[in-house]
Amino acid sequence: MNISTVLNIVEIILAVLLIIAILLQQRGVGLGAAFGGEGNVYRKKRGAEKMILYFTVVLAASFLGVAFANLFFDKP
Repeated sequence: MNISTVLNIVEIILAVLLIIAILLQQRGVGLGAAFGGEGNVYRKKRGAEKMILYFTVVLAASFLGVAFANLFFDKP
């Protein structure tokens, strides 16, 4: 198993985790918000919501890093 194969597998795993993390953040948003029907009030993220946000940022940065690494190690 070469490094390119490992990077591809890690990239797929990170992509799935990133999708799940993004979908977990959207759980509290109703359909009315998509059409502007909900009154948006600024509030701080607390507790688990804040940890999911940080986890999503770390996953996105990791995915970007693995994608760039895959560019350099990919041998056609």
